[in-house]
Amino acid sequence: MDEIQSLFKERARIHILVYGKVQGVFFRDYTKKEADKLGLTGWVKNIDDAVEIIAEGDKTKLREFILNCQKGNPLSKVEKTDYKWEEYTGKFDRFFINY
Repeated sequence: MDEIQSLFKERARIHILVYGKVQGVFFRDYTKKEADKLGLTGWVKNIDDAVEIIAEGDKTKLREFILNCQKGNPLSKVEKTDYKWEEYTGKFDRFFINY
């Protein structure tokens, strides 16, 4: 049954930018833990004024992941998130923090 169910799961890629107090508050670590829990692959990294995330996997799980990123961890204060859906590539075998 699992094999059949996996045929109907829609896979996608999401590109997210998270703004606010998201650097120096373990947001990247939080993001990795959330992605791992949901079985997503990709990466997270700090950029000039935000945190950038690329994640791939089941579209339903990605929607949950977006909500987690918008909420943030207890030390962060997310002010805004921008995201766009992209074509799934299957490029990643895990989710990692990009330094």
